[in-house]
Amino acid sequence: MTPAGLALITANFPEGPQRNRAVMIYASTASAGFSLGLVAGGLLAAIDWRWVFFAPMVLAAILLAIGPRLITDRNAGTDRGKFDIPGAIALTGAMLLAAYGVIRLEHPGESTEWTIAVFAASALLWLAFILIERASSAPLVRLGILRSGSLIRANLGALLFAGSFFGFQFIASLYLQELLGWTPMQTSLALMAIGIDAVVAPILTPRLVDRFGNVRVILAGFLLALGCYGLFSRMGFDWTYAAMFPSMLLLGLAFALGYGPLTIVATDGIAEDEHGLASGLVNTAIQFGAALGLSGVSAIAAYMLGDAVSPEARLESLRVALLVPLAAAALGALVMATGLRGRDGSHRQAVA
Repeated sequence: MTPAGLALITANFPEGPQRNRAVMIYASTASAGFSLGLVAGGLLAAIDWRWVFFAPMVLAAILLAIGPRLITDRNAGTDRGKFDIPGAIALTGAMLLAAYGVIRLEHPGESTEWTIAVFAASALLWLAFILIERASSAPLVRLGILRSGSLIRANLGALLFAGSFFGFQFIASLYLQELLGWTPMQTSLALMAIGIDAVVAPILTPRLVDRFGNVRVILAGFLLALGCYGLFSRMGFDWTYAAMFPSMLLLGLAFALGYGPLTIVATDGIAEDEHGLASGLVNTAIQFGAALGLSGVSAIAAYMLGDAVSPEARLESLRVALLVPLAAAALGALVMATGLRGRDGSHRQAVA
């Protein structure tokens, strides 16, 4: 749904400030949903945890009923061609096995052969996907689009940003509930400060993009995320919410600066008829990055904890696991820094 929504935006708004503004509004709406989802999740968990899974199904059914009446697609009714089912299966399988392989690293000494086999199967499916796409007359991903440096940079940045963000969210939730004894509702309210990007993104981010360009704004977002994870690494048993609030605020600002511009960079310079593909790729990178970030944090935390059960050991395992978001954010900043002298600067001047 996400790439389809972005494709509708890029198809109905011309490239430049107008489209950037529309994407920022789209991103801020998603951020608001994230914040509201945290609060709703805490409320639902307080009633019965099963409602956390059932309520979204009800909401999805409502959206399915009203969506076609509210959303128009100027390309509706055109010839869609064939769908690359083998490519979709190969790509999905490759990503699932990669995430599963990372999770298995929680206990590296157990069934090592099986873990190696999982990673090998993932590698084979990645290779199969490439071969399928090269041979297909209607590929799921036209491999030639990967020659775009800005697209590759945006996908790597999105993968690393999402991996660091969701990994941190998982660590923070465990810390607040298992070590500090907070309820799910209290935890959701504590994390809600991250939702400040719903306000900042549509107001401040477009102005920063117009002045400094997308790459510099995204880089600033990664640096703010680094600051967040660094501050949170000082977590302890005596921490109050006032001590952790700066971390939540920094991460909300990082999300405001990173999410929307990453989407813009992903479609920058891409042919109009492939904006849907570019949007799909960057959102796949976000989802895959989230899965890898969660898997990596979970694996390292479980490995460091081992058989220990003391609160001190749990706290130390979470601190070590926080190195995953830190490393991902630092690597993301390096990836985006490679584009400082690229097309982003000249494109910004052209727009001006």
